Order: sequence, then structure tokens, then C-alpha cells
Amino acid sequence: MSNRIILFDTTLRDGEQCPGASMSPREKLEVARQLERLQVDVIEAGFPVISEGDFNSVRQIATEIQGSKICGLARCVAKDIEAAAHAVKPAGKRGRIHVFLATSKIHREFKLAKAQDEIIRMAVEGVRLAKSFVEDVEFSPEDASRTEPDFLARVTEAVIAAGATTVNIPDTVGYAVPEEFGNLIGSLFANVKNINNAIISVHCHNDLGLAVANSLAAIKAGARQIEGTINGIGERAGNAAIEELVMAMKTRKDYYRDYELGLNHREIVKTSRLVARMSGLMVQRNKAVVGENAFAHSSGIHQDGIIKKRETYEIMDPTEIGWGETELPLTKHSGRNALEQRLKHLGYKLLKEEVERLFVEFKTIGDKKKFVYDDDLIALVDNQINEVQETFSLEYMHVSSGIGQIPTATIRLRKGEEVLMDAGTGDGAADAAMQAIDRLTGKRGHLVEYLVRAVTEGHDAIGEVSLKVNFGNGELVGGKAASTDVIESSARAYLNAVNRSFLLEKTKALSIPSTP
Repeated sequence: MSNRIILFDTTLRDGEQCPGASMSPREKLEVARQLERLQVDVIEAGFPVISEGDFNSVRQIATEIQGSKICGLARCVAKDIEAAAHAVKPAGKRGRIHVFLATSKIHREFKLAKAQDEIIRMAVEGVRLAKSFVEDVEFSPEDASRTEPDFLARVTEAVIAAGATTVNIPDTVGYAVPEEFGNLIGSLFANVKNINNAIISVHCHNDLGLAVANSLAAIKAGARQIEGTINGIGERAGNAAIEELVMAMKTRKDYYRDYELGLNHREIVKTSRLVARMSGLMVQRNKAVVGENAFAHSSGIHQDGIIKKRETYEIMDPTEIGWGETELPLTKHSGRNALEQRLKHLGYKLLKEEVERLFVEFKTIGDKKKFVYDDDLIALVDNQINEVQETFSLEYMHVSSGIGQIPTATIRLRKGEEVLMDAGTGDGAADAAMQAIDRLTGKRGHLVEYLVRAVTEGHDAIGEVSLKVNFGNGELVGGKAASTDVIESSARAYLNAVNRSFLLEKTKALSIPSTP
């Protein structure tokens, strides 16, 4: 058995299913480019059948990304599999179709109302149909950790015989514990006759905080593919965090000495930050590996130990994963070429007209700030990448606020050739601007989450606003914007969410109830 561990990243599929984390096609493409630089083996780019937007996004990623395999998810349904096949077709031999079907007793009885033999028949037919389009087919028995072990073995053997090259064992609801999950994987190797004809994978959720531990236990039991997401984002409590998995294996090489990973560790922090910005899901400060406090030491005893020998209180070298890399800042006197070279260094690939628009913004910020740091530049790029097809665009804003004064905002929006103008009042300047936008757009949003952070240090720092809004249907829609004026950032972020809401209404199609 090969000890090469395949890293399967599902940030763009399972990660994006997290409420409020929906990404635009452009944002997904930027994340895919960074995942390629990170050198993950497989990128699950989306669920092509659920909407035209998801289909086009998967196809675009399959067209552009040249290093990683590109995977599309599908139920064991012909239209799903055909959509996935067409979406990943530009990837050629690097294309993969991932089909799934629930197998646990509770799912068979209450969701599917099907007997065991019918489940096996559907699984085999799904794999065979996928196999007619691509050589690389993955099958997932959804809710595998709650499936009877003997039936799970039957399903696994049947789909491998039908042509599945990878069989993924999902802990779909995060129910398993490490010893039990490791034993489940071990039982498959003991009872499935043809198991060596496929790669055994695991896809663990974090409902009990055990996703990484379960994944590592599965590796010891024989699994050779790990599925996870950057920063551990995903449905409910999220997925196994890829950065934690790979750094656990790298740091404890003494325990995992027989295993090989192909990841470019120096891109971990950059990838984490990009995913956080594109998804609008900020990383908690004490998050392992990539949190801002992951290598911070405030205790005098710890600081003294670190000064004398880093390894006294740090088991990882932060520079090996991308922490501590600083660059000389740009200024308003920096030219277009310097800007383009810095963008290239940061990993962004912009069109010529996008660089031109960004250069104008860069000069504007440069007039307000002495230095424009990498984080400032990233925020400006995000403003462009974060743009969605605009139903409304902000042309003018004037805000009046003060102690003893009712906050009032006057907003002018453009909708095609039509120019709309109105005013609103609120509990504060930002709220007043949002109220005015509601009046002009006809939307009524309930602000569920509102986060402001300084992109860099100092009084002249760019303020980045990330927010999540419920427009009445229970679905959270994210919005982001950055400016040296926090009130402007707030208004633009809210309008960004409004435009996303209109776009979702246009493109929303089939709703998928559950995935592995």
C-alpha cells in the first residue's frame, strides 16, 4: 500500500455550503488558483447541477487550473452525473466525478424509503454512468459512520467492482469518535475483498470537534485520502481543517513517519487568509495553525523560553507555513509596474482593465496614507473580486450624525440608466445609510452579523466591513467592502449583500437537501 496521502479540498463545495459563505464565480476562481499554489491534489469545485452559476464556476475552474484534479459532486441521479461530467470535461484526464448516496438505516428509512438491495443497485448504476464519462470516479456512502458495518462493506465492494477508483467514508454528521472510526476503516480492509483496487478516503465533520482526530485515526487504519476544507469551514460546525491535518502529520513526523504529503506548507497562511476574505468567515484568533494568536506569547516565562530557544514553547516554525513574511510597502509615488509586480507576488491574476481600475484606487488610497501595505492592497483587490453583477451601484452618499442629532444618510444609487435618490434615518450613521438603501432598492434586510476590522495598523488604516444579512427568507447573504471611511465601507458592504441577494434570486435552482 502506498503511503502517499492524497489531499482532497472541498472548500469550494462543502465549505461554501456554510450559511453566509456563498462566493461569486470570481471569488471561487481566486480560491482555486490559491489551492493550486498550495498544491492540494484534488479540488472539489462545486455541485454543478444545483444551478447554472455553480455549473459555470466548476467549468471555469476545470478550464484554468492545470495542476490539481478537478472534481464535481453529483447524486446517483443521471442529470446530476451528466451535469458534473460536462462541467469537469475541460480538465480532461484530471477530471473526477464524485457520486454519493445515503446508506445509513435512518437515511434509508426516513429519507429515501429504500431497502438495502435497492441502495446497492442505485450506487452501482451511478458509478457505472459516471465511469462512462471519466476514468476517475469517487463514491461516497453518505452517513457511513452510522451505517451498519456489514452493509457498508457490501456497498463498498459493489461500487469498487463497478469501477469506483476512490471510495470515501463520510462521517456526515460528525458522530464518530477516533477509535471507533479507525476501527470502521480497519473493518473495511478486513472484509472487502477488492478493497486494494481503490483508494479509501475519509470526509469528517466537526460536530463534536473530532474531525481532525477522526481523519488521523483513519489514516493509521489504512485511509489514503483526506477530505477537508481550509480553516475548517463547512456546514454546521464545519469540516476537518486541512491546515491542522497536514501540520499534525508534519510536526509529529516521528509518529506519522511513513506517510508522504505533497502540500506546499509555505502557502498555508496565505491560503487561510484568502479563504477567510472570499467567504466572509473570519478566522478565530486562537484557531490552531492559522489564528492570529497561534504563535503569540504573552506570559513572561514563555517569552523568556522562546528567546532562549524557540522550540521550548513552539512545536512548529511559523515561517515554514507563511507567518512573518513582510514586504516593503508601496507609496503614492509607486508606479503601475510596481503595483503589478506586487499583485503577482500576492498571487492575484487580474485583467488589464482591472489593474487600471485598481491603480486609480491605489493612488486615491496613497493620497490618504503614507504607506500602502500588502494587506491594504489585498483589501482593494478584494473590493473588485467581491463585486457581483450589480443591480444597484452607489454613486453618492452624505451622512449627518452627532450627539443629540438624529443620524441621517442621503444615498444616490444607479440602476442601469435610472438614478434613484432618497434619505433614511437610523440608530447610527451606518444604520441610516442601510435604511436609505432599503428604501431605494425595495429590499428589507435584517442585519445578523456586522464586523469591522482595521486591515493594517494606524489611524489611517483601511477599515474592512464584513456583514451577513437576512432578507426575509431565512438565508444569510454576505457582503464585504473596504475603505478608509468605515461608514462608506458599511454602506458598500450592505449594498454588496443586496446585489448578491438579487443575483441569488435569479440563479437559484434546485435545492439539494443533504450531501456527504
